[in-house]
Amino acid sequence: MKRLQVQPLTAAAMAPFGSVIDVAPGGAAINGGSSRRHEAVAALDLQRESGRAALAVYDAQARRFPFEARVLERHRLSDQVFLPLGGARRCVLLLAPGALAHPGADDCVALLSNGQQGVRIAAGTWHHGLLSLDDGPWAVLERRGEAVDCDELSLEQALGLEL
Repeated sequence: MKRLQVQPLTAAAMAPFGSVIDVAPGGAAINGGSSRRHEAVAALDLQRESGRAALAVYDAQARRFPFEARVLERHRLSDQVFLPLGGARRCVLLLAPGALAHPGADDCVALLSNGQQGVRIAAGTWHHGLLSLDDGPWAVLERRGEAVDCDELSLEQALGLEL
């Protein structure tokens, strides 16, 4: 088993796989000045092959670490967005480049959110299912269509994730 140290989630670390969703400085005043609007994601890829956007709530149970990862998945036809709902929720993102047909343990990175960050995982990016460190809900924006958009891959070598 290969051991992989989890690193902090930053915009630079996430850039090859999608983007971090976080409150940025500035923003445009709206609602008579009572709110500030921040452009979190300029565009979402959710409508390929007659897909439509679907908003779901995942009620996650906290995972225990160290964690042994054996499977990755990808959604070739759409982005996915994960946002902590109702309070601080941390997660570990296990990611590998979508350009690889069969990524292995050496191709993976693991990133830890700070509890306030959301993420957009770009279409085609290999990732592990939600690895929440805290019990509770996540808002998930994803694609729904006639065909299921989920490829799964068993890793040839298990990955041990350590915080």
